[in-house]
Amino acid sequence: MKNLQVQELTLAFGEREILKDISFTMNGNTRAALSGANGSGKSTMLKALTGIIPSDSRKLSVTKDSRISYLPQSDIVLPEKSIYETAEEGYDRFQSILDEITFYEDKTQQGGDQAISAAEKLSELHETLLLGLGFSQKDFKRQCREFSGGYQMRVALARVLVENPDFLLLDEPTNYLDIEAMTWLEDYLKAFNGGLMVVSHDQEFLDTLVTEVYELFNGRLTRYVGNYTKYTETREKEIEALEKAAKRQQEEMEKTEEFIERFRYKATKAKQVQSRIKMMEKTEIIEIPGHLKKLHFSFPPCPHSGNDVMVVENLSKSYGDTSIYSNFSFLVEKGERLAITGRNGAGKSTLLRILAGVDTEFSGIVKDGAGVKKGYFAQDTENTLNPDNDLVEELETVAVTKDQPRLRSMLGSFLFSDDDVFKKVKVLSGGEKSRLALLKILLHPSNLLLLDEPTNHLDINAKEMLLKAIKEYEGTVIFVSHDKHFIKNLATKILYISEDGPEFFSGGYEYFEYKLEEKEARWKIERKARSAPPIQEKKAGERSFEEQKARRNKAKSLEKEMDKISKEMEELEMKIKEMEEESLKVEVYSVSARIKEVLAKKESYEKELEEKENLWLEKSQELEDYLA
Repeated sequence: MKNLQVQELTLAFGEREILKDISFTMNGNTRAALSGANGSGKSTMLKALTGIIPSDSRKLSVTKDSRISYLPQSDIVLPEKSIYETAEEGYDRFQSILDEITFYEDKTQQGGDQAISAAEKLSELHETLLLGLGFSQKDFKRQCREFSGGYQMRVALARVLVENPDFLLLDEPTNYLDIEAMTWLEDYLKAFNGGLMVVSHDQEFLDTLVTEVYELFNGRLTRYVGNYTKYTETREKEIEALEKAAKRQQEEMEKTEEFIERFRYKATKAKQVQSRIKMMEKTEIIEIPGHLKKLHFSFPPCPHSGNDVMVVENLSKSYGDTSIYSNFSFLVEKGERLAITGRNGAGKSTLLRILAGVDTEFSGIVKDGAGVKKGYFAQDTENTLNPDNDLVEELETVAVTKDQPRLRSMLGSFLFSDDDVFKKVKVLSGGEKSRLALLKILLHPSNLLLLDEPTNHLDINAKEMLLKAIKEYEGTVIFVSHDKHFIKNLATKILYISEDGPEFFSGGYEYFEYKLEEKEARWKIERKARSAPPIQEKKAGERSFEEQKARRNKAKSLEKEMDKISKEMEELEMKIKEMEEESLKVEVYSVSARIKEVLAKKESYEKELEEKENLWLEKSQELEDYLA
């Protein structure tokens, strides 16, 4: 198995130490998340690790011939080539794949069964990555420069994945991915045969993939075993203890400062004063990681509205010859949380603009209910901010009187802390402006929120704060999102928009996910049919959602049973080993009864182990039958 060992990774910018003696190890089974607050140095660490930026010190030990691939979250530079040619560049480091492609290209010219088989394999090698990431076959020959930044990121991701590395470092790979592409990427990474370290603000994505979390805080790296949810649960307990310790420390420091001020100018206390001053200077202040602080936000009172919040009848919308919606009708009722999701470019943001009254170029009826007051957050809403205001002044333009004293704490909930609140809007980054614009919308009294990708530019902790606040919100919410965790925990209904048209799902996220998987399976069959001559295929019997769910639950139950049996087998093996070691001790042979007892226990453990092994094999066979 390939191994990657990093030691003494250190980096400082001036007096600020970004990385302090970082050390960790990865192997082919590693599935790790890299966590930390925005600005803590996560991206810097990955760049220093791969040598993209120089470090002050670094010891890197890696198994010979290992390949390390890295996807940055920004500053992607693509060549003047088609997206297909760019993705194919990844094969330059994996020549055997190129040889395989050439081999199958030759086979396709020979006709017959070999041509069919070769065409299928060639299609899989060439297309799976790009198609899975949301490109159509007609996109393959288009130049990279023709695509938006989001789609260029997808090309870069395809190029990295096709390298087939031994160690894969991904910095925010889910940025700009729609829900279908994210599902595809999850499946790909689950099957990836190598070590993985990923930075992501998508909790569902991390929980699906990782088995350990590295937290970067104050330049130090700490490892936690388990997925991201397990990590936050562990850290919550640690944070509680830290908060108590910080409170005690603050009280002690206040007492010390009071003593120093009281006796500073008394000669008889000079020695004691100096002693306390030195003690204060040496005290290491206890800090709470910003990305794990408990954040809270609450909405202003919600104005009353009627039960029918919005009525849409026979909505039709086109761009030139391209029809986005045709005779689309639906009703939004009071208190609903309607999630709008689907492929990028399918018309989600367009629909939200129409509902908000921003886009009026359509036919049909879009009618607000009685007493509806809307708050609309678009992805370019930051353009409405006054560049000369500081952050508090900007919020004061919309906040109700009772919220005025809480503005600084609200800004803290949206990742603006300390002196950040006095910054001018014009010096904020794009992401910071977006967060400020979202907070302005949420502070404005309304009973219908229209939110376009509200979790963009928020870390996981801030997303949880927003999720909790919207759950407690008394009004109605229509939101566009690709964030699975956010949709799963908020939506009461899902509107899925694709090339097949809009479709509503009211059976919860699990049912929606099942239908997506079903759609993905059909898409794969259609792709094979397009890439190879038609062949006779045996049609498998279709199962209902309930049957599929029952089978999945049964399979999970069997897996749990097998895990439990495996642990019991390990314990028995340890007991047998202990009895063997006990029987070899010289002093034992002087006690005949004791030797008999040891051997009897060993025999009993061995018999029990054999039974467990047989039971494990039975469960294994049963699981195989269910997965067949």
